[in-house]
Amino acid sequence: QVPLVESGGESVQVGGSLRLSCAVASEYVYFTYCMGWFRQAPGKEREGVAAIDRRGSTIYGDFVKGRFTISKDNAKNTLDLQMDSLKPEDTATYFCAASKIRFWNCKFDSFNDWGQGTQVTVPE
Repeated sequence: QVPLVESGGESVQVGGSLRLSCAVASEYVYFTYCMGWFRQAPGKEREGVAAIDRRGSTIYGDFVKGRFTISKDNAKNTLDLQMDSLKPEDTATYFCAASKIRFWNCKFDSFNDWGQGTQVTVPE
């Protein structure tokens, strides 16, 4: 069973909003570690979008600039990413991820378990 399953990706117009969700398997122990969202556009390297630790502290990529919000629902075992004011440069495959080595003070370079991704497209 794949422990991290993303959903919610679709095509949305410029300036629109989208909410991505990651369903985490109930037995997945790393849900209590740092969890995050990453993205990868064609021809570009994967980059960190947002992350949240077990205390609820968050970090965001510089390009987010207040437009996205990451959240966890511990009762439902889900990790969400609310994205507002979307731009064409936000077009990418978005991945849910977990760190197996950090549970607070998340760092984007500490993530080592990945979902299969969901596509977000923001046409010009």
